[in-house]
Amino acid sequence: MSGSTDGVGPGAPHPTDELGRLRARIDELDRMIVRLLNERAGLAIEAGRLKAAAGRPEVRDAEREREVLLRVAMANEGPLPQADLVDLYRRLIDALVALEERMQERLDAENTPDPG
Repeated sequence: MSGSTDGVGPGAPHPTDELGRLRARIDELDRMIVRLLNERAGLAIEAGRLKAAAGRPEVRDAEREREVLLRVAMANEGPLPQADLVDLYRRLIDALVALEERMQERLDAENTPDPG
């Protein structure tokens, strides 16, 4: 028999080369994910500004959160388990709500007249 069928014979990519390519792609995706998360955070901040301008002081919107989680769950094609993906999004929503609250507090402080 000539050659190897285990993927490590002559002419086959070396496993460490393939691992390096996979890791490089993971690093590229991580950068994209960070960029997209920050873009999403910017949109959440803007949504918070619009809600405040419309006289809606509450930051959390339970119905909207349910809609987001449902859409995310429906979009999931795996292999990430549904429960894990929903947990990640719940954590993301919590982080963005906290960011929106901090931004709202900052705006409130800027718009509060100085008593002195």
